[in-house]
Amino acid sequence: MGFSSQENPSSLYFFFCLCLSTVSAYTNTSSNNGVEGGRRELASWRCNWFRGSWVYDVTYPLYDPYKCPFIDPQFNCKKYGRPDNLYLKYRWQPSSCSLPRFNGLYFLRKMRGKKIMFVGDSLSTNMWQSLACLIHAWVPNARYTLLRQKGLASLTFEDYGVTLKLYRTQFLVDLDAENVGRVLKLDSIKQGKMWRGMDVLIFNSWHWWTHIDHIQPWDYMEDGNRLYKDMNRLVAYYKGMTTWARWVNAFVNPSKTKVFFNGVSPVHYDGRDWGEPMKSCKSQTQPFYGRKYPGGPPVAWVILNKVFRRLKKPVYWLDITGLSQLRKDAHPSAYSGNHPGNDCSHWCLPGLPDTWNVLFYSALFS
Repeated sequence: MGFSSQENPSSLYFFFCLCLSTVSAYTNTSSNNGVEGGRRELASWRCNWFRGSWVYDVTYPLYDPYKCPFIDPQFNCKKYGRPDNLYLKYRWQPSSCSLPRFNGLYFLRKMRGKKIMFVGDSLSTNMWQSLACLIHAWVPNARYTLLRQKGLASLTFEDYGVTLKLYRTQFLVDLDAENVGRVLKLDSIKQGKMWRGMDVLIFNSWHWWTHIDHIQPWDYMEDGNRLYKDMNRLVAYYKGMTTWARWVNAFVNPSKTKVFFNGVSPVHYDGRDWGEPMKSCKSQTQPFYGRKYPGGPPVAWVILNKVFRRLKKPVYWLDITGLSQLRKDAHPSAYSGNHPGNDCSHWCLPGLPDTWNVLFYSALFS
């Protein structure tokens, strides 16, 4: 096994090409209402659900945070003192159609006896808990079993046999403890055996790929038979997501399993992204209302576009990036029980992940 302290020689060229393609890729695909190469669906054939605006809706939120037993402290903003309520009242409205309203009873009946697994980092946890609350609001007296253990959680609505699973993995590819230290294996996905047998899979991965110093959970990256102390993180992400795409191609049977990928969830630490250079998400109480988000799409969004071209099996891309960028007001900020400070990465519940699940619901049953 070879060692290198240098990044892949093609990394900088790769990164340069990605940056050049960002604007054109966003322009070409954000208006795509159908299927690219038969592999990725952005929306129904009639309407792009991911282009629209946030509108005030007096009937929101879709559940009471004090009545849902599944919300972790890090997402329970009202419990931990958030004083404003306007962030709870926004509904996503596509430009040329309407999304169906979430119906938890319909969801349970349609998915009776099935297993749904969220696979990813804490943003997957955010979405998993949101879906649990959305369903629970419709059947508050339903019997359920909730099991949690390290890296895996399972919630079953007993009367319907519907199980919502959560498999926690920061990178989708493997992170192994070896003699040299913690190794992030860009071309290995052994943990994928835990994802088989599901009726629905919903993947997510991005935020941890950028972490450095004491919050970086690995010591080396492995690509092929070489170890790297580090490499361009965008190149690493591309390699890792390409490994995930190969796994989907090899092990998913579309007649038995529907696959979704929840797109890049943005952060709001830098006000320059929305035209307020001295601010972050702290104290933000309204969405961004401009015609075009100044920060543009994250480069990770472009990388996913490239990775999806490698898919040979159908995967529905929940392209939540653009609509989520507008929600600078929807983060826990200082109102988090687990992360005191200014959390502009995760999302309050109720809140934005409920919209992700409305989109998932719409795509699942369309």
